[in-house]
Amino acid sequence: MKKNIIYIIFFALIPSIYSCKVNPFTGKNTLNMYQSNDQLYPMAFQEYNKFLSEHKVITNTKESQLITTVGKKIAIAADKWLKANGYPNYLKDYRWEFNLVEDKTVNAWCMPGGKIVFYTGILPITQSETGIAVVMGHEIAHALADHGAQRMSVGALQQAVAIAGNVALSENEIKRQKFNAVYGIGSTLGVMLPFSRSHETEADKIGLMIMAIAGYNPDEAAKLWMRMKANNSTHTPEFLSTHPSNDTRIKNLKSWAADAKTEASKFGVSSFK
Repeated sequence: MKKNIIYIIFFALIPSIYSCKVNPFTGKNTLNMYQSNDQLYPMAFQEYNKFLSEHKVITNTKESQLITTVGKKIAIAADKWLKANGYPNYLKDYRWEFNLVEDKTVNAWCMPGGKIVFYTGILPITQSETGIAVVMGHEIAHALADHGAQRMSVGALQQAVAIAGNVALSENEIKRQKFNAVYGIGSTLGVMLPFSRSHETEADKIGLMIMAIAGYNPDEAAKLWMRMKANNSTHTPEFLSTHPSNDTRIKNLKSWAADAKTEASKFGVSSFK
């Protein structure tokens, strides 16, 4: 029986072995079962349009226009960096779009292919164009690093291993229930949550660099997260969260700011907004 479990789980893992994609910003291979943008992006664009049709999109205001302006500047900065580092066609399938949606939630998010939403609830935290650039850089970084595709890939892999384990133990209900209990907690705390936190940290670092190349002061990023911390009344332990703690992010952003400025100087940027 143990051999059967091993074989089944091994075959469940095979797709991940052959589904790697290089992250241009880190140089590392990442799990990505969506090697073709033609497969993933149309789904993302459809879901994005569906979301917009079901929510109030704010247009023709100073805030909405600023979000579009900042988004375009940072997208251009990202393209400059990618071309300078040997990825001239990396963004050819991206269809950048930046929308402000009326919602009190303090949040912003992106979908694969460059579809980004800001909620009005985050604007009191951003406070300024540079504050918007901090959040925008982070969200664009998620799109650039294919984090959406990676999350979907790991989720599919988690499910595949769960199915494999249940099949292998189908004749022993007690062992099957124990497997589900242990695997559910273990894969969430040991894999899914750390994986998500690593994406957030990566997006913070990439976002800081591209906002600096776009001419925005990376020193402001830590200040924004100080405001975010002051606004947050809940304090979930980091190991139980999808995101690093505010203190971790503030510390990281402070330590990376000088490197972001150095990278920006390679593109002729020496002063920051």
